[in-house]
Amino acid sequence: MSIHPLPPPKEPVGLGRLPVARWFLFTGAVAGVAFVAGAVVTMLMLAEAQALNPPPGVAAQMGRVHAALIVLFAVLLACGAGLAVIVRYAVLKPIDQLTDQVRQVAAGDFDHTLHVDRPAELAELSSHIDAMRDRIVSAWRVAADQAEELRRSNGELEQFAYVASHDLQEPLRKVASFTQMLEQRYGSELDERARQYIHYAVDGAKRMQLLINDLLDFSRVGRVTGERTVTDSGEALNQALDNLSATVEDTETTVTRDDLPKVKGNRLQLTQLFQNLIENAIKFRSEAPPRIHIGVKRSGDMWEFSCSDNGIGVEPKYADRIFLIFQRLHPRDVYPGTGIGLALCRKIVEYHGGQMWLDNSDEGQGATFRWTLPAAGDDDD
Repeated sequence: MSIHPLPPPKEPVGLGRLPVARWFLFTGAVAGVAFVAGAVVTMLMLAEAQALNPPPGVAAQMGRVHAALIVLFAVLLACGAGLAVIVRYAVLKPIDQLTDQVRQVAAGDFDHTLHVDRPAELAELSSHIDAMRDRIVSAWRVAADQAEELRRSNGELEQFAYVASHDLQEPLRKVASFTQMLEQRYGSELDERARQYIHYAVDGAKRMQLLINDLLDFSRVGRVTGERTVTDSGEALNQALDNLSATVEDTETTVTRDDLPKVKGNRLQLTQLFQNLIENAIKFRSEAPPRIHIGVKRSGDMWEFSCSDNGIGVEPKYADRIFLIFQRLHPRDVYPGTGIGLALCRKIVEYHGGQMWLDNSDEGQGATFRWTLPAAGDDDD
């Protein structure tokens, strides 16, 4: 199996830039020079002592010392040579082998086995690294299989969305239209209870159509028209207000705003975000005419938006529940809707890399929703 290679390693700094082989060579060179210098100095000292014509007993003793030093230097030289061979073949070569194997794995060949025979410490280390590599590869394969299954499932969901938007809505339209035609044609022959039943059937078909459309909108976030570019959030708000112009006028709603910035986002989805929040504020209004304010402030590399209204508000204990799909706090006959609006808003915000929450810090009537969106950059503000 070959997948994307790992990023290059960090460059070593300080004394770590020198390979271990060079450290051994440097240490061996210093030891060799010291050994040769010691042998030369010792031989010179013995030669000077012989030149002084010592007594026979002293001369014999110096001869034995001379022989012992020669044997000692020979043993030290043999030990140095043996140590060099041991370091070369028991340390440096296995390290080079393990390094080459690790580089091969890092280059993308994650099926390559890591193994060295010696020394015991490196053999144990290589076995641990190889076990870790094997676990990572196994987990990656499971994740790859799950990703493939997820792609297949998403394809099926897209097919279902297509069916829902076409094949399912057509029978609903027929149910609604033919039921209304039944009422128009035979209305005079029906009693009040029959007309009430017809009303229930038409209302149920229309609510089912609305629910299907809202579910399609929810499923399309991040999948359809998902390109994110530098977008003027003020223009998105203008489009949302144009879409709601009739509702705003009928309810005498007043919408105020700060100067809205440019953000990194999708124009259609941001328009839908503003539209859902304003429509939600109008729906849950109090007896007074709705007053809505769209505010914004900078928070690091994000813009923090807010939507405040003077409506009936939301109790703090429902701050998380209102963002769940199909969760309603009021009966359908009091406040219409499918219970998807705020869930859709949060999904749009999270798709853009932000967060959305209900602000309970402001006292008084109404509700304040806050959300963050990534700034487009100082050059584009």
